[in-house]
Amino acid sequence: MTETVTNWAGNITYTAKELHRPHSLDALGALVAGGSAVRVLGSGHSFNEIAEPGADGVLLSIAALPPVIDVDTTARTVRVSGGVRYAELARAVDAQGLALPNMASLPHISVAGSVATGTHGSGVGNGSLASAVREVELVTADGSTLTVGRGDERFDGAVTSLGALGVVTALTLDLEPSYRVEQHLFTELPLAGLDFETVAAAAYSVSLFTDWREPGFRQVWLKRRTDQPLPDFPWAVPATEKLHPVPGMPAVNCTEQFGVPGPWHERLPHFRAEFVPSSGAELQSEYLLPRACALDALHAVDAIRATVAPVLQTCEVRTVAADAQWLSPAYGRDTVALHFTWIEDTAAVLPVVRRVEEALDGFDARPHWGKVFTVPAGVLRSRYPRLGDFRALARELDPAGKFSNAFVRDVLGETAS
Repeated sequence: MTETVTNWAGNITYTAKELHRPHSLDALGALVAGGSAVRVLGSGHSFNEIAEPGADGVLLSIAALPPVIDVDTTARTVRVSGGVRYAELARAVDAQGLALPNMASLPHISVAGSVATGTHGSGVGNGSLASAVREVELVTADGSTLTVGRGDERFDGAVTSLGALGVVTALTLDLEPSYRVEQHLFTELPLAGLDFETVAAAAYSVSLFTDWREPGFRQVWLKRRTDQPLPDFPWAVPATEKLHPVPGMPAVNCTEQFGVPGPWHERLPHFRAEFVPSSGAELQSEYLLPRACALDALHAVDAIRATVAPVLQTCEVRTVAADAQWLSPAYGRDTVALHFTWIEDTAAVLPVVRRVEEALDGFDARPHWGKVFTVPAGVLRSRYPRLGDFRALARELDPAGKFSNAFVRDVLGETAS
C-alpha cells in the first residue's frame, strides 16, 4: 500500500511508502527484525527529518499498540506505553492523586517522542521531561526486548536517544503527590534593565513571549503551584484580558488564566488538549544555551529583530534545569531556551534561522533535536561532551545501524554502512 505520510506541520513528507501500525509487540518485533532501516514517527510534532527512514526503510507508528498506563501509588511511579500522549497520561495519573513534575506547553505530544528529543517545560528547578524517566523498554534491532533503568551505566544515553537505539515501547516515570496550579499573566516586560534570573525564578514555571517587533516581552506567564508563595511581580502590568501566545489566535484554546486554580495538568501546558495547539500553521526552531548567558543572548536576538520579526509568530523564553542525559540539550548546565514559532514558509524562514544561529553562535547553543535548524553537524557534535559515549552505545545495541538515518549519522559523525 502506498500512502503520503507527513509530519504534523506538513513541511516534511516522508519517502517511506507506508506508515506501519503494528497492533501487538510481536508484530512490532517482527517488523523491526525484518527491516534494514527502521524509524519511529511519534505524534509527528517534529519539524525536520529526524524520523525519515528512507524510501526502502520501515516507518513505524506505535500508536496502535495496546495503551498501557499502570500507576503504582505506593512507589509513586507510572509505566506508560510509548504511544500514549501526555494529555491521556496526565488524566490517568491525576485520578490516582499523583502528578508529573512538569509538562511541555503542548499536551498533545507522545511521551516516548518527547523524551527522545529532549523536550521540556519551564522552571529554574524543573528538568526536561526525560528527567522523570527511571526505566526505558526497547525493542532492539533483532526484534528482542531490552530494559534499561537507573543504575545501568547505559541509562543516561538511553532516554534522550533520538530513536537511534531501538523502538521505545514503554517508559517508567517518577511521580509526586498531586498539586494545583494557577496562572498569572502580565504584559509589557521591558528588556532594558531586565533581571532575568529573578524573573525566571518568580514562579514554579515562567514563560516570556515576544514577537521581537519591539524590545521586551509582550506577555509573561507565571504558573504558580498553590502550595508555594504567591509571586510578587512588579516589573510588568497584570493582563486585563485572556491571552494567547500567538497574536490573533483565540484565547479559548489556552488553559485557564487570571489566577483560577486547577489541576496541574490543566495549567502547566499553555494549550488545552481538546484544541489545536499553538497556531497550527507554523514552523518551529529552538536553541538551548547556558542560563548565565540568557541576557546577552536576548540582546543578541534583539539586535537582529528587524530580520526576525517579519517571519515570526511568537518567541518563547523558558528555563530548564541541568540534567545528565548525554544527548539532552540541557546536559550538564542550567539552561535558557529560546523558542521561535515561525510562519509556515520554509523558503522565507530558513535564511532567518541561519541569522539567529549566527547571533547565538558565541553562546554554545544546542538546537532542539525535533525543530528546524541549520547548525553544521561538526559544530553540533562539539557541543555534546558525551557524544562519543552515545556513539559507542549505539554501536553496541545496533551494530548494523538499523535505527540510524541521515540525520542520526550526521549527529554521530558516521557514514552509511
